[in-house]
Parts: sequence; C-alpha cells; structure tokens
Amino acid sequence: MKGLMPRDGRVGGGWLTLFAVAWLAVWTVQLTPVQLLLPLQLDTPGGENDWITGVIWSGMILSVGGMAGVIAGPLAGILSDRTSSRWGRRRPWAIGGSVLSAASLVLTGTVSEPLAVGAAWVGVSIGVAVVSAALTAMIADQVFAQRGTASAFVSSAQAVGIVVGVGAVVLLGLSVAASYIMLAGLILVIGVGTAVLLPDPQPASMRKIAKENWRERMGALQDRSFVWVLASRLTVNIGNALGTALLLFFLLYGVGSPAATAEDDLLLLIVIYTVFVVAASLIAGSLSDRTGKRKPIVIIAALIQALSAVMILISPTFIGTAIAAAVMGVGYGAYMAVSLALATDLLPKASHHARDLGIVNVSASLGQLLGPLLGAGLVALVGGFWLLFLAAGILSVLGAVMTLGVRPAAVLPQPHLAAH
Repeated sequence: MKGLMPRDGRVGGGWLTLFAVAWLAVWTVQLTPVQLLLPLQLDTPGGENDWITGVIWSGMILSVGGMAGVIAGPLAGILSDRTSSRWGRRRPWAIGGSVLSAASLVLTGTVSEPLAVGAAWVGVSIGVAVVSAALTAMIADQVFAQRGTASAFVSSAQAVGIVVGVGAVVLLGLSVAASYIMLAGLILVIGVGTAVLLPDPQPASMRKIAKENWRERMGALQDRSFVWVLASRLTVNIGNALGTALLLFFLLYGVGSPAATAEDDLLLLIVIYTVFVVAASLIAGSLSDRTGKRKPIVIIAALIQALSAVMILISPTFIGTAIAAAVMGVGYGAYMAVSLALATDLLPKASHHARDLGIVNVSASLGQLLGPLLGAGLVALVGGFWLLFLAAGILSVLGAVMTLGVRPAAVLPQPHLAAH
C-alpha cells in the first residue's frame, strides 16, 4: 500500500486503477437492477393498463430506496469523518457498506412481491450509499492536482458498470435470482478488496479537532456556490433519470420493440451510451484539470444532455433513440465528471470531507432515484412517453442555468496528510 500513497497532491496509476475498479463494482450492483432486474421483477404485461402498474411500482420502489440512501450517505460521511480506527477513516465504512450491499442483493433476488422487493432494495441502497460516501471522500482527502481526472473515473465507471451488469445478465442468460447472486459476489470481493488495498491516510489536522461553532459545522453548505452545484446536480440527474431509468418500458411500449428482443435492444443502447460517457468524462475531466475552467464545461454538458431529449421527441424510433443515447452520453459523462471536481474544489475543511461529499453524492443519487417516480407519474398521466422526455430536456436546461450561480474557488485546498 505504500506505493499507492499520494505524493504532492498527485496519485499514481495504481491508485486510480483501484479507485476506478471500486466504483465499477458500486455502479454495477446499483444500476443493473435499476435498468433491468427490477423492471423484470415488477413488469405486469397483462394488458394496456397493467404495464403502467409495473412502471408505477418500479418508480415507487426505486424512489423509496433513494430516500434511504439520501439519509444513509451523509450520515455515514459524518461518522466516517469522526472515525479514527487503526484501519483508517474511510476503509471500515467501505467494507461495511460492501457487506450490507451483498447481503441485501441476495435477499432482493429471493423475493417477488413488490413490497418485499422494495424492502430488500432499501438495504441495497443504504449499503451502496455508505460505500459511495467513503470512496468519494478519498478524492478530497488525497487528490488535488487530478481532481477532474479522478472524478472522470467515477462517471466513467457508472456507464461501464451498466454494460458489465446488463451484458453479463443478457449474454449469460442468467435468471433474476442468479443475477442478484452474481452482483452480490462482485461487490463483496471487489468492494472489500479495494477498500483494503487503497491507502487511507489521516490528515494531521484531524489528530486534534477543536470545538466548532454552528457556522463551522455547516461546512460547505454555507457556501452559495456549493449549494448551486448541489441543486444543479440534483436537477440534471433527474433529467438524466427520466431519459434512462424507464428505458426498457420505453422500448417495449413506446418504440414497440418485440418482447423477445427488447433486452438485446436495451443492451445495445447502453453500450452506445457507455462509449460516449466514458470518452466525454475522461476528456472533459482532463481538460478541466489543465485549464482550471470547470464551470463552462458543466454548463455546456448539461445543455448537450437537453439536446438528446429533444432528439427523442422528434424521432421516437429505435434509430433515433440510439443517436440520442450517444448525445446523452456525451453530455452526462462530461457533466458528472467536471461537476464533481467543481464541488470538491469548494470544500472548506478536511474534517468534513466525507460528510460534504456524501451530500454531493446524494444530490446525484436522489436525482437518479426520484426520476423514476416522477417519470412513472408522467407516463401514467398521458399514457405514453412524450411528456417524460419533454421534462427531461427542460430539467437539463434548468440545471445548466443553475450552474451560472457558481463562483469557483480561486485556489484548491491543500491539507497535509499525516505520515502513514
């Protein structure tokens, strides 16, 4: 682990590789059920009205799980910031969250009734939120000169994780129960393994923490720019979720894909989306590190995502959706990578890194999990999908406008790491 320790605010390829693999596991176990397994469990293809019931159940369950993650993420961050075990501050929480996620995934695969599925999914959401809070804090703790690049690995892993999970299920022909067991094994092995291998140094300033007043305890939340970043990430992620979370239902009942080929069509769209998310996030993240101009990239990226929704409205066909998936991948990949780096630049104190970045995670995950509930309501309201994509475009534009209120920090914080 000594060879993985950051030096002068920079981390090496080994650190970035482990970090990316950890996030790959996190996103795979979270998004594979969202995109494929939960819709399969909850779909009710018994008539014109029954399929809308399945959409509504899917939206409700994902949103309840999202609310659980909203509470668990910042809480785990607060406790992580205050942890001073011989294993480090972040490592125990990353391990614990991985174990909880694995157990809850196995349970989700053994039940079929909507209420039972929802209860089990809450456990998955809490476990993923705990792991995410620990991992995201490592960017603020250890990375300074490469924050855009490190953040790009987070958003890239999100897109690749969908392909890995959905691809394994579809290509291997796994049943729903077997798929959940596969995901549980993935997060248990990779989540725990990377948590053990990644360094977890404790800042020297954490050795003796003075009593804080209420304003200091507010941390980054008292910064208007930080709040604008949170609001923008929430809004853009709701827009993204409207365009992606109900995609299987859109293929079946909007585009008219045959049930026998809908899963294959979904996988193809996800692959297209992933390629452009990965390319855009890595390019945009690196560009923001070199230029220091994160805000313009964030605004342009959100507008590109809005364009993808307009394209689907104009051409609600499989070809039109495939082209829109590429455009959405460019916008969302660049947005998520650079907006996370922008938020990290605004953090005032190392003693609150995990808590503040836990809130940043919540702003994104809450958007991704409120999106399906809002989307289900919009689909049920008009009996189709046009209002869903119209709202996705409007929210993406609104997220870009919100970013105008951000005043980026002039100098990156440089807390000193304790000897490890």
